[in-house]
Amino acid sequence: MHREIQKMRETALVYLDRSGGLQKFVHDCKKYNDSKQSYAVYRFIISINPSDIAELDATLGNYILHNPIQAAQIFQSVCFIAIKTLSLIEQLQTEAQISILLKPTHLPPLPSYVLSLSAFPFNYTSQRFYMSEGIAIAMGTVTKYTQGARFLCTEETCPFSEGRFRYVRVHLPGATESATVRNDFVCSLCSSPLQEDMKFRVLGDKQIVEMIDAKVLNALKGYSNDKSHFRIQTFTVFLRDELANKMKIGNHYKIIGIPACVQNGLQATACIEVNSVQLSKPNGPSFVSDNFKYLLSLTSSSCWRFTAILANIFASQVVPPGTYNTLKLAILLSLVQTCEKENADYLDLLIVTSDTLVIDRLLNYSICLLPRGLRHPPSSDIFPSVSKDKHGTGSASIQACSAVLAKGGICYIGDLSSYKKDKLELLQSVLESRTTTVFIPGKKYGEEADQQVTISVQTNFWSFVDVDSSSKKHTQKDNFLIGQMDVSLIPPNLVDVFGLLLYNEFPSCRLSSPLVHHILKKAINPEAMLYKVSQQFRMQDYEEFILFAKNLHVELSSEAENLIQGYYLASRRVRRDSTHGSTLSASALKILISLSKAHTKLSLRKKVLEEDALIAILLLESSLTLKHGKSALCVAPNPLFPFDLSDENSLQQRDSYLMQCHHQLLKFIGAYGPGIHINTNEE
Repeated sequence: MHREIQKMRETALVYLDRSGGLQKFVHDCKKYNDSKQSYAVYRFIISINPSDIAELDATLGNYILHNPIQAAQIFQSVCFIAIKTLSLIEQLQTEAQISILLKPTHLPPLPSYVLSLSAFPFNYTSQRFYMSEGIAIAMGTVTKYTQGARFLCTEETCPFSEGRFRYVRVHLPGATESATVRNDFVCSLCSSPLQEDMKFRVLGDKQIVEMIDAKVLNALKGYSNDKSHFRIQTFTVFLRDELANKMKIGNHYKIIGIPACVQNGLQATACIEVNSVQLSKPNGPSFVSDNFKYLLSLTSSSCWRFTAILANIFASQVVPPGTYNTLKLAILLSLVQTCEKENADYLDLLIVTSDTLVIDRLLNYSICLLPRGLRHPPSSDIFPSVSKDKHGTGSASIQACSAVLAKGGICYIGDLSSYKKDKLELLQSVLESRTTTVFIPGKKYGEEADQQVTISVQTNFWSFVDVDSSSKKHTQKDNFLIGQMDVSLIPPNLVDVFGLLLYNEFPSCRLSSPLVHHILKKAINPEAMLYKVSQQFRMQDYEEFILFAKNLHVELSSEAENLIQGYYLASRRVRRDSTHGSTLSASALKILISLSKAHTKLSLRKKVLEEDALIAILLLESSLTLKHGKSALCVAPNPLFPFDLSDENSLQQRDSYLMQCHHQLLKFIGAYGPGIHINTNEE
């Protein structure tokens, strides 16, 4: 056995030399040596490529993967000999003072190396490396833990009462603070109690994070075709030292670590001591279905037809084709305008309706087309909150809520009128800044000072307002402008920060005949495919299409930019009153650009054209009309779908109508825009 260990030590030295690890080790030693300070523990991180190690020595490779704590002792011996041979750290006395952390670059892509709490058995006693992944749903504040400590014998005549570092305790994966530092250790020579030499205690940073399998997102959707059943449980991970604050709440991570079981009183908690953290970004599909490609080729003669047909046939499992077209187009635009980037183009939807059941079904169906589409449960908080850490540390833990879990997707918050004033004010603040601030009182959570943690909220919000509920709770005003809707139940400033205010075409008092038939047939046979397009363009096809379209990188053309800018400036001049100035908010320009880019993505193009800008302007103008009444541009009540799209002629008729709208828009800009010239070479 000794000969085998000696061989592994030689292999470890060869690997360190070849991989550049030895050079890094010497550099780290120099930092310790230059400090001229004695430590109980000298900590070193060694990056390990299991494949390269296994090629040099299969026994050592197997040892690292399946006995990492014992493998660390082999590297500990090598490092100690190197330090003494090369005189790298003068203060170092014993091998026990060296703490080695092995960081594998990867693990073999085999099922036995994957750890999942939704699968049994959960082998937390093996103390070997596993790979796991999940979403960070709760994060504690960074606290201190003991990396290592020196103990001395309390018997003055004992040789171990002073001098050498005979008794050194070092933190091991899964160990609690009491395992490293406590008062019941005894001297091996004289059996007297040991006492810690406090001036040599080495402290490090520790952060506790709660993670959960990404499958939980499926359970938080409002509608799903997936009928499978699975068990979901959170698991605790410990981030130490350089890994503290490496995770952000709501993100999806792949981790490599060693599982352990931590005892907290009578309660045992399964946890993972993390060695490496990697952000997991799902790759979108690099294709769209053949049916969508064929439809795109058929409609290539017009920049408007493809998206019109998409909206017309979308969600045929929930509503008949040809109904709610404007709303369905807005939903598709919002779906493709989702990403996890900072300062992204967001597109929030607020729908005014009296058909809450139909709209709720449509929105529930739509959020399932994204991996991060979530329906907010009314019983919980929309935004992060603070609670006491459940692992007995007494520190604060920030809990992720719906808005954070829907990162890069959609957070559907249901009926806006059901929320209290303070929740609506917080929602308005988040929509304006795309951040939320969590306050942590220091006195309550054992900290010296209060803390404020700012969390970015990278999601689109969907909601609706029940017209009937609004009219019952509030007395309607008599001074409505032409085209203006009564949404007095919601604060005006909150209505303004939503990107689009939409009104569905079919009030419940006059439901369309196809919609009535659809609802009755679905009630009798929920699984029935009522339309041919439902078979040609399945839900999975739309999922792949949206994931492909949302990842397209699009750029504004100068013509589209001029048209947007011209309309924006002209509208600010037209939409104003003597008391408040312009009723057009500064965010309207961002919304216009976001809508234009979304329509370009939905058209599977990479350049924003004037045709895309026109659709964006008509959508926004309709929204502004609902909020503030008609302007001099005077668009029709349903400007994007004035006709039923039943055949080629109706598509041609719609194109002609949109061309007229474009001409009318240019006249509007020319009349009210302050010196704006469209389509000139100078611009």
